[in-house]
Amino acid sequence: MAGLGRASATVAAGTMASRITGLIRNIVLTVAVGTVGAKAADSFAIANQLPNSVFALISSGLLAGVIVPQIVKAVKTHDDRGSAFVSKLLTLGVLALLVVTIVAVVAAPVLVEIYAGRFTDPAAKTLTLALAYWCLPQLLFYGLYALVGEILNANRIFGPFAWSPIVNNLISIAGFGVFIVLFGTYESASGWTAGMIALMGGTATFGIVVQAGILFLFWRRAGLHVRPDFGWRGIGLRQIGRLAGWTFLMVVVGQIAGAFQINIVGAASGPAAAGATLQNAWLLFMLPFSVIVLSLGTPYYTRLSEHVAEGRTDAVTADLSSLTRTVGIFMVGILAAMAVAAVPLARLFTPTLEKAVAFAFVLGAYLVALLPLSLQFGLQRTFYALKDTRTPFVYTLVQAVLVIATALAASALVSTGLLPLTWLAVAIALGQSVANIVQFALALLLLRRKIGPLGLGDAFRGILRFLLAAIPAAAAGWGVFQVFGGVDGWAVSERLLGFVGAAIIGGATLLVYGGILALFRTPELGVAFRAVRRFLPGR
Repeated sequence: MAGLGRASATVAAGTMASRITGLIRNIVLTVAVGTVGAKAADSFAIANQLPNSVFALISSGLLAGVIVPQIVKAVKTHDDRGSAFVSKLLTLGVLALLVVTIVAVVAAPVLVEIYAGRFTDPAAKTLTLALAYWCLPQLLFYGLYALVGEILNANRIFGPFAWSPIVNNLISIAGFGVFIVLFGTYESASGWTAGMIALMGGTATFGIVVQAGILFLFWRRAGLHVRPDFGWRGIGLRQIGRLAGWTFLMVVVGQIAGAFQINIVGAASGPAAAGATLQNAWLLFMLPFSVIVLSLGTPYYTRLSEHVAEGRTDAVTADLSSLTRTVGIFMVGILAAMAVAAVPLARLFTPTLEKAVAFAFVLGAYLVALLPLSLQFGLQRTFYALKDTRTPFVYTLVQAVLVIATALAASALVSTGLLPLTWLAVAIALGQSVANIVQFALALLLLRRKIGPLGLGDAFRGILRFLLAAIPAAAAGWGVFQVFGGVDGWAVSERLLGFVGAAIIGGATLLVYGGILALFRTPELGVAFRAVRRFLPGR
């Protein structure tokens, strides 16, 4: 258990540092190309999202769901600790990633038409294509980063995967900073030179190259001796293919759903919040998810895989219950803090109060599903540990259908005049949240049908207590916001003050939340404190 705690702390510290630097990266990016109502920002968001969306789906499904259980099994059963297996698998993976990247670059005009087809400004579409040619090669290096990172995680080396994105973020901050020095804030999609495009797109891609390359420095710690090996017979390609087949379909339906969202919201690019706003609001939304859920869940997943290999279903459900309670106590408090500090947080990404309010509504629509999405992580990883990728595909397909349906409904409402164009991005974000909530409920039902009672009653009762404590805590945070003057106060008057205001408002909310839980002697609070203490100096 101590090893698990240390691993969680290592991952959490690295993830926290990488997400904070990533937040700074995106703030610098918004200074360079704008966000709400900025056509250049929407063009860059789509071009850079093409490889990013594939990476997010692959790393959370295809690689994590298939590779980790196979590596854990190889480490336990092979005399060479899985070196031969990893060599074959890595060789195959690199070749597959290379082919996918080449196809994506060749198909760049088609991809841009799919994602940016509703741009009303031809210059914006042209800029998107030019940036896409620079950004799409990231696919290869994102894939390498995910593949090598999961191999290291399976060998209980968690730090490099969590810490290497920091270097990527620092490179991007420097590159975007140079753009600001040379060109200032450039929100228009017209007038971009080849040098401007190369600086923006090249900076984004070079950072990913370095991020992936760093992981290869840690092979020796894993005790792996890897070489190119094309002898793929005997490594279980048929079984891996069967498992990966379903996760590949998850990638497909997820890409289709995301393409619908981005394409539809493109109609608002220029006059209102569009792709760049959705992307940056999602970044804020995923920040606590990445720091808390992934940090706690990554080591737990390796442990789940070990318990499944040992046939210990009781240990699997105990792990799931423990992860659910620990994630819940953190995420409920963070949800309350982010909800009341939404406008000051939005001010970090926007140059004016009006745009900050528009951004905050999109963020609020995403926050509706923060808790269900966080709790679903453990359910999905349990399916993967059980080598079941078909069931996650089923409930992901339902989610994707709902995402598409809600996006189309929002578009129809705008076209009929029942919904203002300025609310299109909010409606799409809210539709995403509804789909995530349904996905969580379905995943819970299907896992129970697969392995029997999950033993989550105590965990869910604990989450109910957390939610009750969060209500007065959120009221206290909102009161602080009003004392600061609300939307007309100093906390949203400029970017830096937005950060200070959000920190004070969110901190007050969390302080009251923790105080209420301590007053009622909530048992999960001790676990949370021990997790936090691991980040303190000397721990």
